[in-house]
Formats: sequence, structure tokens, C-alpha cells
Amino acid sequence: MMAVTAKLTADGGIEGMLLMRRFSRRQFCWYAAGLASCSTAGTVFGESMRGEYPLVAATDHERILRAADHYLGEPPATITAMHSDRSPGGVHDFYSEGDYWWPDPKNPQGPYVRRDGFSNPANFNAHREAMIRLSQIVPALTAAWLLTHQKKYADHAGKHLDAWFVTAATRMNPNLEYAQAIFGVSKGRGIGIIDTLHLVEVARAATLLANASALNNSREVRRWFADYLEWMRTSKNGQEERDAENNHGTCWVLQAAEFARFTGSDEVVQWCRERFRTVLVPKQIAPDGSLPLELARTKPYSYSLFDMDVLCAIAQSTATRGDSLWSFSTPDGRGLRKMMEFMTPFIADKERWPYAHDVEHWEDLPVRNPALLFAGIAYDQAGYLELWKRLNPDPAVPEVIRNFPIRQPLLWIS
Repeated sequence: MMAVTAKLTADGGIEGMLLMRRFSRRQFCWYAAGLASCSTAGTVFGESMRGEYPLVAATDHERILRAADHYLGEPPATITAMHSDRSPGGVHDFYSEGDYWWPDPKNPQGPYVRRDGFSNPANFNAHREAMIRLSQIVPALTAAWLLTHQKKYADHAGKHLDAWFVTAATRMNPNLEYAQAIFGVSKGRGIGIIDTLHLVEVARAATLLANASALNNSREVRRWFADYLEWMRTSKNGQEERDAENNHGTCWVLQAAEFARFTGSDEVVQWCRERFRTVLVPKQIAPDGSLPLELARTKPYSYSLFDMDVLCAIAQSTATRGDSLWSFSTPDGRGLRKMMEFMTPFIADKERWPYAHDVEHWEDLPVRNPALLFAGIAYDQAGYLELWKRLNPDPAVPEVIRNFPIRQPLLWIS
């Protein structure tokens, strides 16, 4: 076998080396290009980087450091800094309201009614926005720490983690009892657990920092995620979301898998692998690779891209040397490979999409889907990697950001 590693030379450049690892000519070209770009950019890495790390580090080097340097000036802000009078919970309880629920024109003071696909801008969204902010800051700082080994990035990431999960005055309670509430209908629903999808990459970042002894209070942060995972698994809301048949069930599994990795629950990780094989793939991916439950929505393109990313992230999160979901398929051919073959042409050229256009934000998609990177590596598909590189990695539209929870893929291949 052959592998590519790199080390910093005396003049600040990158010296590439080949070790024993088998890979294709196309992969070799990508690795070589990645190393060359690293050298040009003057990127500082650790003593040894293997596989696809140089490619992603080179591609994202400038955007990572630019974002991280900006975030060094951003103080922590948790849900305790904002509260809704409509929340039945306390100051430490996360609260959000269902996106597609609006006042009833026939009964303006009565229970809200649903308008699928149309987000109500008047609903309380501050807690979700704060969590999304956390999910942008901590992963970017951690990626910068991986690139440079500069302690300032890890330390500032740790301040945000402490504020959200450790400090008594500002921490969030480890549950989502009051997420995606509906005025006049529900105080909180299982469907709301999708809001903490934005903690998946935070947990991934915390894992890397903790394993390198670069995170103070790592035991306390792990304890919060262990408590939240237990609530997800045992509460009424958590079990309802676990059993959801569309992208909500997919997002539950990704969260459980990544939180279990962080907290050392191998049993839960294995359960997530089996759930993927026995429930998610058979019920969500059609034999032709399409995602029928997402195509039935009012935003079929967005939801298909979203579910594609999350399904591939589950495979990336749970993969071990002896158990990879990338190669799994049902007897009639349903699996990630078929899904990517179906979806990729519509990412490369959206105008080929043969289904209805999304009712919102059709013009803002696609963005840099991590599924392209993960699948490109898994299936040795240089075309997927090329497409991934040329797409926008930093969307600015809030609704697009909300459905784009993996923004620092360097963390997922480290």
C-alpha cells in the first residue's frame, strides 16, 4: 500500500513523501496537487498527514484561517442570552418554533396552521441561530488548530464549549423538550430534535480537541453530550424522531452516531450502523438511487441534497476498518453508491432536474455538498472531488446554512 504524508521543511514549505498504500493514478494526481497547493500557501501541518488530508487542507486552507481569525474576536453567546415569552421552559431550555406554521387567516388569534415549505420569519428562531453560530465557530477554530497547531484556536474553541455545556450560568440543559413548538398546538415536538443536528460537527471538533488533550473540561463536555444522547434515546420526543421515516430519522441517526463516538458508546454506534442498513437505506433510497420521501416535499431539490449529505455523513462517522457502510446495498441495489450516481448529475447541472423546483431558495443551491467529498474518496471518483472543489463552501442565505450542517470536512477525515 502507499500513502501520502507531508512535513514542514526548513524554509516553510511542504515536503511530500510516499508510504506503502494502494491508490489510483487519479488519487495520486489529487494528492500531489494538494501537496503543491499546501506548499504554495505556506500551510503549517503536523509531522504526518495521510490519505486525503492534504487535498482538503489545501482546498480549504485560506477559508479556514480567514474564518477562524475572525471568530477569535467573537465571544460565546448561548441560549441564556435570549428568551421567548412563549417558551414554557426556563432560561437554560432550548426553544424554537416550527418553521412552516403561520397564523390562521380565518382565526388570527387561534392555533397556527401549516404552510409546508414556507418559513414564517416571525417565529422565535434566536436559539437555533445561536446554535448555528456555535456550529460555525467551534469547527472553524478546530480546523485552524489542526492546520497550524496554534494553541489560541483550540483555547477559543474551548471557551465556547465551556459556555454552552459546562458553565452553570450559561449552559444549555441537555434536552429538547421545547423544540419546534407550534402556537396553540404543541409545546414541543420530536421533530424539533433536528435542530441539534448543528451540534454534530461541534461534537466532532470536541472529539479531536479532547483526544489531543487540547480541551479543558473535556470530561464535563463529554458528560453533557452523554446526557443529551440518553435523552434522545429514552424520551418520548427522542423516540418519535428516531422513528421518523424521512430526513428527520436520518438526522437522528447521525446525531446519535457522532455523539456516541465522542462519548465512547460503541454499542450505540453499532446500533446506528444497523439502523442504516435495516431502516434508512431500505425505506429512503429507491432502487434507482432517488430519495422518494424528499421528492414528495415542496422543496424536493433541497431536501434530496440535505438527506444525501446526512446519509453519507453517517457512513463517514461510523466507518471502521472492518465495517464500512459505503459498500452496503440491498438485494435490489439500494445504497449510497446508487444514490450518488443519481444525485451527482443534478448537482453538476441543476437545470437537468426533472422534478418540481423548490418553492423557496431554488436559485441558492447547490453548495459544496460534503457527500461529494466523502463519496469521491470512498468510491475513487475524481469527478465527485472536482465538483466538490468548485462549489460554494460558504453560503450566506440563512435557510441554506440551516440545511448545510457539515462545513469543515477537514474534521471528518482527520
